[in-house]
Amino acid sequence: MADIVKIVRFHETGNAGVLSLDDLPLPEPGAGEVRLRVKAIGLNRSEVMFRNGLYPIDPVFPSNLGYEAAGIVEAIGSGVDSSLLGRTMSSVPSFRSDEYGV
Repeated sequence: MADIVKIVRFHETGNAGVLSLDDLPLPEPGAGEVRLRVKAIGLNRSEVMFRNGLYPIDPVFPSNLGYEAAGIVEAIGSGVDSSLLGRTMSSVPSFRSDEYGV
């Protein structure tokens, strides 16, 4: 059985009350991706706008939230240098806010 993790998502736009803590299988990284064990996140105005449906990108429900994070690389996808495993890294917001969540 896959590990289950708690992930903050929202299933409709609105204030902070639309956020839910969902139990989901631990995602495995795809090609060219890593999975961080997140130790710190950054949430700011753009995440609030995204959650409220006021951002240039519309959320697809259920939607993850946040894309700035720092943590330990705990898994890698194909094509990723294995020396990154166990290293402290941070995400650089070079992807769409609806693509990943932290």
